[in-house]
Amino acid sequence: MKPIRAARATALRKNAPLGARNRNAALALLVGAVMLVATACGGDDGGDAKGGSGGSGKGGGKNAASAAVVNIVPKNKAADVATDGTLKVTASKGKLTSVEVADDKGDKVPGRITKGGTAWEPSEHLGPNTKYTVDAVAKDADGRESAKHSTFTTVVPKDTFVGYFTPEDGSTVGTGMEVSLNFNRPVTNQKSVQQAITVTASPSVPVKGHWFGNQRLDFRPENYWAKGTKVKLSLRLKGVEGADGVYGTQSKDVNFTVGRSQVSVVDAAKHTMKVTRDGKLIKTVPITAGSPSTTTYNGKMVITEKYKVTRMNGDTVGFGGEYDIKDVPHAMRLTTSGTFVHGNYWAGPSTFGSANVSHGCVGLLDHRGANDAGTPAAWFYDQSIIGDVVEVKNSKDKTVDPSNGLNGWNMSWAEWTAAQ
Repeated sequence: MKPIRAARATALRKNAPLGARNRNAALALLVGAVMLVATACGGDDGGDAKGGSGGSGKGGGKNAASAAVVNIVPKNKAADVATDGTLKVTASKGKLTSVEVADDKGDKVPGRITKGGTAWEPSEHLGPNTKYTVDAVAKDADGRESAKHSTFTTVVPKDTFVGYFTPEDGSTVGTGMEVSLNFNRPVTNQKSVQQAITVTASPSVPVKGHWFGNQRLDFRPENYWAKGTKVKLSLRLKGVEGADGVYGTQSKDVNFTVGRSQVSVVDAAKHTMKVTRDGKLIKTVPITAGSPSTTTYNGKMVITEKYKVTRMNGDTVGFGGEYDIKDVPHAMRLTTSGTFVHGNYWAGPSTFGSANVSHGCVGLLDHRGANDAGTPAAWFYDQSIIGDVVEVKNSKDKTVDPSNGLNGWNMSWAEWTAAQ
């Protein structure tokens, strides 16, 4: 049966009118031509850059490839890339319209397009041991787009470092507070590290940094902060090479406010302390300073810690077994080496305002237990905050070392800002 049907179908086609056969032939030719055009226009160049639509029709019309060329350094899939100075995105025969660089967590790297649209550069260091993707788009003079995608991985560090900062984020401090950073590893590339740290103030004043050795960097303005100043510490240490093969990991902002200006001036010869707040004397307090054999440092000292009750042991500050008082009341630290302004319940009341008998601290009359709010020491403790200043004068001792506590105020502005 199949051969008979096939023969019958062939006979029917042969017996079709001439006009119909011509129409069928013309239709077949037209379909073939369309398929040929579609094949010619559907090719792929297989490169990293992709031409987009648009343009005025020059060089092939609307669908011609973009003349813009995007270049990315380092090359695709590069490894051990430096965290600074290597990443560059440029465009030739066109201008960059979009550059996005992101790490493997999706966090974007900030940057900006420069040189009239022909280059892009990151505004921060890249992180170490991190994979990054780069996606860039450029347009030529006719508006046609060219895009490029690339990946690379940064160098693996030998070690990392961080900076422990003072004061705390969100804190309210006194007029003498310095911004202090203590690094957990020695820093040999001090210029690079300092450039990655900024301290700004509102109202604006110049704020400069000063290194004490290779693990501490402090910032301060020329004079004490003004009341109400808002201060911002910006740490951009991630990817900064602090020493050979040692890279930073922090990218953080810290904000604090200067609550008021309180400066208390201790006159060791007169045995008094005058407490001035926002330019107004609010109280004169009788004190005892260091004895002739254990004098108190002169100079400007900043309160860095407060303890309602603390232990003071002479063994810890080089005085052997001369004292070990387990419950010193209302104590506030002025130096790293152990100078405090604190309450004193063991000296007679007549001592305060008339004699210097301490081991170098500034003592105020107090009661044992720190529970009497009416004593001079309790009053001063309650009136003081971290960052307040205590200035000592007329003591028969040297000026406190600027690095002994947050006491850089004892350096002139010229000394503080001198090249190091």
